[in-house]
Amino acid sequence: MSDDMKNVNATDRPPLRAQNVPQNITRRHAEKITEEARKDSSASAGDSGDDKQYSLNDDRRVRTLSPGAMVAKRFFRNRVAVTGMIILVAMFIFSFIGGAITPYKEDQLFYRIEEQNKQYASVVENGEFRYASADGENFSSLAQSKFMLSYINQKDTFESGGEEYFYTEEGDHFYGIYRASDMKLVALAAYDVVASSDGSSKPPFEIQYNALRAFYGEEKTFEAGGESYSVEEDGAVLKGTQEVAYVSRFVVQAVMPDVTLSRQFKDELIADIQAGKSEFNFTDADGVMHTYTVKFEASKNAWSVLQSTKTRVYDTYGAPSREHPLGTDRNGMDMITRLMYGGRVSLYIGFIVIIIETSIGVIMGGISGYFGGWVDMLIMRIVDIFYCIPSMPIIIILGATMDAMKVDPQIRMIYLMLILGFLGWPGIARMVRGQILSLREQEFMTATEATGIRVSRRIFKHLIPNVIPQLIVIMTMSLGDTILMEATLSFLGLGVKFPFASWGNIINDVNDTFVLTNYWFIWIPAGICLLLTVLAFNLVGDGLRDAFDPKMKR
Repeated sequence: MSDDMKNVNATDRPPLRAQNVPQNITRRHAEKITEEARKDSSASAGDSGDDKQYSLNDDRRVRTLSPGAMVAKRFFRNRVAVTGMIILVAMFIFSFIGGAITPYKEDQLFYRIEEQNKQYASVVENGEFRYASADGENFSSLAQSKFMLSYINQKDTFESGGEEYFYTEEGDHFYGIYRASDMKLVALAAYDVVASSDGSSKPPFEIQYNALRAFYGEEKTFEAGGESYSVEEDGAVLKGTQEVAYVSRFVVQAVMPDVTLSRQFKDELIADIQAGKSEFNFTDADGVMHTYTVKFEASKNAWSVLQSTKTRVYDTYGAPSREHPLGTDRNGMDMITRLMYGGRVSLYIGFIVIIIETSIGVIMGGISGYFGGWVDMLIMRIVDIFYCIPSMPIIIILGATMDAMKVDPQIRMIYLMLILGFLGWPGIARMVRGQILSLREQEFMTATEATGIRVSRRIFKHLIPNVIPQLIVIMTMSLGDTILMEATLSFLGLGVKFPFASWGNIINDVNDTFVLTNYWFIWIPAGICLLLTVLAFNLVGDGLRDAFDPKMKR
């Protein structure tokens, strides 16, 4: 090896490569030198903390990161912020992808078959007068009231509608009412009623009146409409040997108009009621026995006859199952599907409101901070006015107004986003103004002015981008507050309306203690989703604030 090569400083020559090895060095020695150089290069690339100093033209010098990469590195080094980011990603997957793959729709209803006791009939024991008007006569409710007044005052006559009437007692709580001018029978008033045995319409007035007279009198036969009738001791009204009607103080009526109650059914039911039974069994003409529940309602002084039937009803508050992992709500809708779609709505509203707030705030704050003077004073006074506006009362009033106007739920959601966005921009405008006031005096802005760049480009091309880091932090942390505001309004019934779901109006279902304590699967999942999402946005916002801070350690 020559003397010149021996005197060369090792640090001033580039790493040896096989192609740079002099020819007078043996191949084995050259390969050894080349291998050592490769190892040194690999070690310097893998160990960023090496204390060796390299020249600028050295291939092994340390690589520097761009500002964006440095921010990302600081952010992902923050484990709490990364946890928040993971939670947000999970919530977006749950809300958007989950809602797309779920087999159910947002407003799909589910049903179940269950045994229910439904009212079949009612039984009333008359304790007041029942009236029937003669054919061609109209004994009005006013005339009935005048009769009752005269009866209470023990007077035999009364007037109504310019006519004078009188009444005569013809049985136990049974009176015939006559018009005084022509002595014609116009109505009857009695505690007992005459009903058809086949359950059809009431018998004619002539039969009702004569049947009651025969029931209370000594003569048990009468004629009506050219036919002969007789009345038995039990109140049965016979036409020959066939029963056509009966007299009873109990009024038994079916709830459904298409149901006809037979005389046998009524008699057996009344007998069981008088015996104090709470269950009534009746065998119909086909030999099928039906069981009914009898309940006395003191407030109505009546008995309700309930029949157990299989009924298709909404699967309200269904317990968690394989088909519905989180059960169903009070409308019979799948809860996990409602949570997915509710997450979409809450996140949609949060992002759109923040976009509206940021757009207005950046424009107003940018103009105010750049121009200053009277423009700045005017915009800041507008900001002060918005700060003084009581947002919650205004939103409550507008929500009640939309309720009264029955605004479509989808249009209502748009109005809600516009209102929240329009009321929330002053904070962003004030922050942007403060940042621009400090940036507009710097050298790069003097350069933009010297080069003749127009004002709008100076503001939105050179000033606003320098405020973006602070904007990102504020927007991220404000998202959580916006979602909470929407949830609060929906919980109060002033936000998102049915059939659309949001986490707030899902929790609104828990409006009584019974649901709160017995149906945990209705409100706890929605509350957890809301808590995790707001917490995640705050964690990410804190992480971004720390990452953008130039004083943070690298």
